[in-house]
Order: sequence, then C-alpha cells, then structure tokens
Amino acid sequence: MGRSRFCDGVRRRDMLTIGAAGMFGAGLSMSQMLQLQAAAAEQGKSTDDISLIILFLQGGISTIDTWDMKPNAPAEFRGEFDPIATSVPGIQLCEHLPHLAQQMDKFSLVRSFAHRNSSHGHADHFILTGYHPTPAFDSKLKPNNEKPSHGSVIAKKLGPRGSVPAYVALPKMHNSGGGAFLGSDADPFTVAADPNTPNFAVRDLAPPLTVPAARLGHRRDLLAMVDRYQSSAEVAANQSARALSTFQQRAFDLMTSPETKRAFDIGDESKKLRDEYGRHTLGQSCLMARRLVEAGVRCVLVHHSDWDTHNDNFHMLKNRLLPKLDTGMSTLFRDLSDRGMLENTFVLVTGEFGRTPRINKDAGRDHWGPSTALAMGGGGMTNGIVVGDSGPRAERPVTNPYGPKDLAATIYHSLGISPETIFHTPEGRPMPIVPHGGKVIGELFS
Repeated sequence: MGRSRFCDGVRRRDMLTIGAAGMFGAGLSMSQMLQLQAAAAEQGKSTDDISLIILFLQGGISTIDTWDMKPNAPAEFRGEFDPIATSVPGIQLCEHLPHLAQQMDKFSLVRSFAHRNSSHGHADHFILTGYHPTPAFDSKLKPNNEKPSHGSVIAKKLGPRGSVPAYVALPKMHNSGGGAFLGSDADPFTVAADPNTPNFAVRDLAPPLTVPAARLGHRRDLLAMVDRYQSSAEVAANQSARALSTFQQRAFDLMTSPETKRAFDIGDESKKLRDEYGRHTLGQSCLMARRLVEAGVRCVLVHHSDWDTHNDNFHMLKNRLLPKLDTGMSTLFRDLSDRGMLENTFVLVTGEFGRTPRINKDAGRDHWGPSTALAMGGGGMTNGIVVGDSGPRAERPVTNPYGPKDLAATIYHSLGISPETIFHTPEGRPMPIVPHGGKVIGELFS
C-alpha cells in the first residue's frame, strides 16, 4: 500500500493550516483569530468545563480486529488475531492492545455504529460534522466542509478560555475540520508540526526558519518590546501597551505568556511519561492533546493517517499501527484519570468507517460504512460498558443502531451545548448543529 495517497487518490499531505501562518504572515493572523473567537463567544457561553479530544484514525480502523472482535465467526471473517481479557470482566479487546485492555474501565465501546457511506472524504465529513455530504461535495477541497465540524461548533458556541485557542488541530489540519459557514473564527488553530520531532515548535509561538533574517530581527525586537510592556511599571510603557489593539495584545500574550508556552512545551514532560505515550507522532500528539485541554483548550482534533488497510491488514495492524495506538490511547486515558481530568474530558476514538467483515484476496479488508465501532470515555459518560451489537460477523448493527448525527448529539450534550441549537448561514437560512432525528446515545449517560 502506498503511503502518499489514499486509495481514492487523495494525497496524505499537510492540509490547510489556518491560524498557523505566523502572526505577521499570510492567512489568518493570531490576533484576527482571537478577535473573531471573542466575538463568537459573546453569542453564547457555557459554564460547563468539559473539553473534547478526538483521535481521528483516518483511513478507517478495522474495528473487527481491534475492539469488536468475532472469535466465533468463520476464519475468513474473524481474522488472525485473538481476543484478550480486559480490566472489565466480559469485555475483550485485541491481543495487540494489551495496555489499552488494562484501561477498559476508563472508556466504553459503541459496537452498533454505522452509516451509509464507504468513501474516504465523504465519510470523514459525515463523522466529523454529523452531516452527510451533498452530491456537490468535493472531497479534495481544503477544507471541504459543507457543514461545520464538531470542534468548530464548540469554538463558535463557547469561545476560548483565556488566551488559548478554543479549537486546536494537530499535527495537521483535517480537510473536514473547518468551520464552513460559521466563518474563520470557528476554524482550528493548526499546530502544523509533529510533536515527536526533536525540534518541535509551533510556528505562531516560535518564528519559522523560512522567515527572512531582517523580518526575524524585527519580530524579535517587537517581542522584546512586548516583554518590556509586560514587566515594566512605568506609566509610559503601560500607555504604549494600551495603544495596541486589544486583540493584538491578546495575540502577544499568547506568544509570550508562561502558561501558553508551557502548554506547547512538550519537552517539559518527564522522559518516562513521554516514553509511555510512545515516541511516535500518535503518542506525542495524544500527550500534546492532554496538555492543551489542561491549559483550557475546548477541543483538540488529533489527525492520524495510514489506517487504510486494503493489503496486509494483519501485518500492518500488528507491526505498525496497533503498537502506536496501544501506547498513545491507553496512556491518554490513564494520564487523564490520574490527573483528575477524565470526568471533564470527552475522548472519542474513531475512523471514518470500519473494514469489511470478509477478508479480501490481498489479506486486507476494504471500506465498510455499514458497521464500525466507536471508543469513547470521560466527559461525564459511563465508562467500562458496551453499547449495542454488530451481529456475529460485524456486518451490521442488530441492536441499538446509532450513526453520525447521534454522535454529534452526544458530543454536544456532553459539553453542555443543546443539540437543538440552530445557527444561521450568511443567507439567513437556519442550520441545526445536529441533523433532524439525531439523538444522544443514552446508554452512555445512564
């Protein structure tokens, strides 16, 4: 399987990085983003403290081989892996997720989840917005949102906490992670850097190497000036600081405040904990997500690719993908719990669809929207349970069927946002944040 493209031809390349072009560079500046988000916050605020972390496994994780296994099915369905016991009696996971199995009491599984689209891009949009794309949808656009993403709705409705952005995407922007008609203030601040690299830096917090020397010198001088404003008690300096736009000042505060620097300084974590998350992009992105919600970010979208296992599904999962998911996801749940943060952090782990129940001729599994399974925990939900059943071969839900619009309703309910909320497009057309018929997955809150 090639690593540069999905099977539908979409390149795996860094996507649109709104908000990460540099405060004085092209695109949406930091001060503009803060100004727009503050304006959005005025429209409605919640006192709810819950944040959202989405681990989006793009390409489509094979849930029949991970957390919806069918050990009693015929060999051409059940595959090569065996299930193992977890910390919750009666619930089993894949043998290649041993660390995650020990954290089963901290999250739940929805095994009766399904939708009607098995195409990359289209299914992404469905999962990340709750809305199925129209026939005019172009999956190659960057971004391609016809409707706002969950993170964008949260950013628009609740606004930022303090100086940190309301919505962050890492290590890159997802095509369906944008704000659509909600505007640029609802787009994510995109880190656009791999937190696993030794020289990890966020471009709006540290000047990129491509900035010309003269411009870099000017920025250093400007930041030095801001530092003097922050530290000086002289009236003249205070007056100069007030002369800056309120939102420029907030942008400077974001760049220079110890709290913000600390949130993005992943090197501040102990070597032991970083090793436990895993020294890879997914693991360190999970750690960064925890740091960001700890600092006040309301929604973090972690975008991880290469889950499109049409060929050598079992080799890819066993040797490349599941070891990373096992360390990153298990340590995220454990770390949030140890810090007393799990109750206030909704963690969702999903791909855009599942994989075919029957193994194909290339020892792989193909796209399968009719059945998949979600892992989610924290955020006031009941943990350590299984919702629904996908039948003896994981072909389709046979009980409690749920879909993307129900996932949207569940997310917003958990974060204290009414699923009945309606926004209006620029043309004045009402647009519910949850499509008609969407319902909260009630078993998760019983």
